[in-house]
Amino acid sequence: MKARLTFRQWIGLAGVAIILTLTAAVAVWRGDILRAGLDPQVPFQTYEPPPAPDYSQPSAWALLDARAEGAGPAAVFFVHSTTFDGGRDWNAPIGDRGADAYLRRVVLPNYAAPFARAGSVSAPRYRQASLYTRLTLRDDAREARAFAYADVAAAFDAWLKRHPEGPIVLAGVEQGADLLDRLVREKVAPDPALRARLVAVYLMDAIVAADGLAPSTPACATRRQTRCVVAWSEVGENDDGAAHRRLRRALVWDERGRLVELNGRAALCVNPITGSTGQEPAPARMHRGATNATGLEWGARPALIAREVSAQCREGLLRHSRPDLESFREQGSWADRRKARPYNLFYGDLEADVAARLDAYAQHRGGA
Repeated sequence: MKARLTFRQWIGLAGVAIILTLTAAVAVWRGDILRAGLDPQVPFQTYEPPPAPDYSQPSAWALLDARAEGAGPAAVFFVHSTTFDGGRDWNAPIGDRGADAYLRRVVLPNYAAPFARAGSVSAPRYRQASLYTRLTLRDDAREARAFAYADVAAAFDAWLKRHPEGPIVLAGVEQGADLLDRLVREKVAPDPALRARLVAVYLMDAIVAADGLAPSTPACATRRQTRCVVAWSEVGENDDGAAHRRLRRALVWDERGRLVELNGRAALCVNPITGSTGQEPAPARMHRGATNATGLEWGARPALIAREVSAQCREGLLRHSRPDLESFREQGSWADRRKARPYNLFYGDLEADVAARLDAYAQHRGGA
């Protein structure tokens, strides 16, 4: 005769079933749960943003005219990527400890440092839109991202007063590149004197509408061209799903300073290995070096791993091979894995690119 389960055993089995169900639900909907936790839960129109930074004060800058040993004559304006997760705020307060820590540990050594040999580098803190705004297409999120532009524009004006002459390089990554795209269109392209000083603009890991560039600041067609834009958004060479999602969810600026869907417009891709808009594959033998510079102090140049990555501009995105090395694997929390990568596959290529354009700029000015 079969033994019957006691009431306590039934309760225990029910508890195990509930735990297994909840575990499965968390595994399936974990991203949605974590994303919901970052939602400020208030309309942006009624949200009170943090106080504005004062760019006359050094505290408003993560880097202010920082020079590496042997740096060149350019002044570099660098706009960092998303480092603030969010929660109660649509936009980050200046000096948020967690955001600043990620900025100094990951973003500056991997994405600002490739430009350190070109000259002095300045990177403003700004009331960046939170990570949540990168994960939704809601109007509130678009307004928070557009709000951040005013800080970057104000920082740029203050920076120009410190650098009234000489060659300039503008660089941004992810959210920073998006904001810089608008800044170039509104402040640089219409100003002949400012354009004459422009070496190049670097918009790293960002979707930029190819037809949105001003004719006076076109895409860089060759590595010796100046006063032009180098831009790309990178995905794995065989990751068609990510490529589709990247283009489908992309937001770009319209002529009124609003973020709108790309809607099938061509995205700009300049291959950082070749420094050109050509769509031919760039083989790994041309690759000048990837690195994981996370944690390095400013001015310390990391070891580069060359001939490791191939890349090709295809359908508006930079398709690249993935190095099979531990230092280039996705790590960190769920939120960190949705920010700019904690390594730079094209660090050496960017160093070479800005050096070549700065040399071309100098030759052109000398000839003039």
